[in-house]
Amino acid sequence: MAQRPATVGELRRSGYRPRTVKREIRDNLRRKLSAHDKLFPGVLGYERTVIPAIVNALLAEQDFILLGLRGQAKTRVLRALVELLDDEVPALDGSELNDDPLEPTSTWGRGRLADAGDDAPLVWLGRDERYSEKLATPDVSIADLLGDVDPIKAATHKLTYADPEVIHFGIVPRTNRGIFAINELPDLAPRIQVGLLNILEERDLQIRGFPVRIPLDILMVFWSSRPTPRTTPTAAPSSRRSRTASRRRSSPTTPTTSRPPPK
Repeated sequence: MAQRPATVGELRRSGYRPRTVKREIRDNLRRKLSAHDKLFPGVLGYERTVIPAIVNALLAEQDFILLGLRGQAKTRVLRALVELLDDEVPALDGSELNDDPLEPTSTWGRGRLADAGDDAPLVWLGRDERYSEKLATPDVSIADLLGDVDPIKAATHKLTYADPEVIHFGIVPRTNRGIFAINELPDLAPRIQVGLLNILEERDLQIRGFPVRIPLDILMVFWSSRPTPRTTPTAAPSSRRSRTASRRRSSPTTPTTSRPPPK
């Protein structure tokens, strides 16, 4: 097995070319389809309905949402998307946002590359490290998902609140260059759902009024077993639904179990 590049310079000389996570998934999916590999092992009954719809969404490089009743393998299907990622990808060592070594997006990453140049060290991320999942509950906040100003970091590093380095990033930006999934999306407060629109539509991250522009490279997927939340009277806003490129209902063409007819 060839030794992996350990620095940006070695990576550049190896011929590495950056690509988005959606293009990576698309390329690996096409390879699996050509080889007739099974895409979702252990998932039965969706071969003519849900799976072709998901394949179309991934080939079109779209985000999507799965709607269906409990026990219809929505979680299993989405977690199986990890198998469509590369085994490992390089990232700048120390980056909170998994910056691509040749095209860093964060302020820290660009500064690191400017300071160290080709000597900047790398880490290699496995596919499981690039998948994050969040259960939507009413107490989830914008800070949990996107991030917030960290006063402890500002005091420790003697930074002003105007410095982007004082931001503590949430789970969504920390999944940059990966797959982020939200379970039971309608349970999120409407204002939190609206906070995700900028990422869905613009791939842009804004935190606490900071003029931060981080073009996130991420596949966002959602699933829900009910159209309305249990704890709040408002369902997912139509503005969010209209911006989700693909909506798939996980309903098989034939039932997976059968009952004898009544006598």
